Amino acid sequence: MDFNDSPDEAAYREKARVWLAENAAAHRAEHGEPGPTTPEHMAAAKAWQARKAAAGYACITWPAAFGGGGGTPIQSVIFGQEEAKAGVSYGYFTIGLGMCVPTVMAFGDDATKQRFVSPAVKGDEIWCQLFSEPAGGSDVAALRTRAVRDGDEWVINGQKVWTTGAHYSDYGIVLVRTDPDVPKHKGLTMFWIDMRDPAVERRPIHQMSGGRDFNEVYFTDLRIKDSQRLGAVGEGWKVALVTLMNERLAVGGSAGPDYRQVMELARGLPGAQGPALKDQAFRETLADWYVNSQGLKYTRFRTMTALSRGQTPGPESSIGKIISANQLQDLANTAVEAQDEYGVLTDPALAPMEAAFQQSLMWAPGLRIAGGTDEILKNIIAERVLGLPGDVRVDKDVAFKDMPTGR
Repeated sequence: MDFNDSPDEAAYREKARVWLAENAAAHRAEHGEPGPTTPEHMAAAKAWQARKAAAGYACITWPAAFGGGGGTPIQSVIFGQEEAKAGVSYGYFTIGLGMCVPTVMAFGDDATKQRFVSPAVKGDEIWCQLFSEPAGGSDVAALRTRAVRDGDEWVINGQKVWTTGAHYSDYGIVLVRTDPDVPKHKGLTMFWIDMRDPAVERRPIHQMSGGRDFNEVYFTDLRIKDSQRLGAVGEGWKVALVTLMNERLAVGGSAGPDYRQVMELARGLPGAQGPALKDQAFRETLADWYVNSQGLKYTRFRTMTALSRGQTPGPESSIGKIISANQLQDLANTAVEAQDEYGVLTDPALAPMEAAFQQSLMWAPGLRIAGGTDEILKNIIAERVLGLPGDVRVDKDVAFKDMPTGR
């Protein structure tokens, strides 16, 4: 396997580097480095998205008619790599452009696509994904939010939870139950909704890291038009699968410190006999992390190879998420413990490496849930990658209304 760029890929990479060098500098000169979660940060994010869209770099693989670049998947990967190196990237648009809007493009009518796709590409509007519910756990199909038809409208009542970015999103896609008389996977329907409707209540969840990225969302007699439906009535599970596969590709890696940063930290931390880096058990753990990191690296190269050949990556992308999320949690936990009593410090001005390990320790458990829990991903790998028999489902043919609720 050749991991080097082809001549065309190398030329595209150089073009992207030149554009990023010029425009990242101009962007910083105009907007500075505003702190996260501030209005200035959001304004800077939208300005950068608009700048990329104007140059065809916002959604590289999407058709130019929708504001995309009309390029190839491997070009999108290359630009993403170079943008990360340039240090100018924002997370506000990941869910919308990576999960929600592709679903709208796949299942929305022409009027819906014309209305929403281009503004999302330009960063004018932000989307969120409303799937998880308090009583559903890892089982998306166990949702209880109801939509009842009333003429040419639907009335939605219920609750969603762990909705990333709901508090700043303009629109969202929501999966609801429209028929409780059939098995749980068959009675679902997908819609798009206006998150600013008064019937939608958004409550940010205060996380232990201090952030407020997730939300509880409540619907009280939310009225929407049937034209807001994505896909056929009762076919919401098929629509959701498209969204979920895009989600797992989007969260397949994990941002945060890796074994290199732990090595750097360990050089200055005391161990039983000299620096912690000299401890044999600690070194064996580092070796395990290195091996895992190399395995992830080459698994991602498999995905890039498939993209460069015009192929669609398969379910093996689930491997990257489950390994990287668990390793991030293990790595952060080890690094915080190695800091002894100083591990409790979370102030970036006081903690080693600006509290990167403390932040990762509090974020990693959420990463093991977002985009599919460890257990769900193991099932996907077992069934779709290894070809093992599927789990036994005793509720497969039971109407949702007849399923036990524990009450």
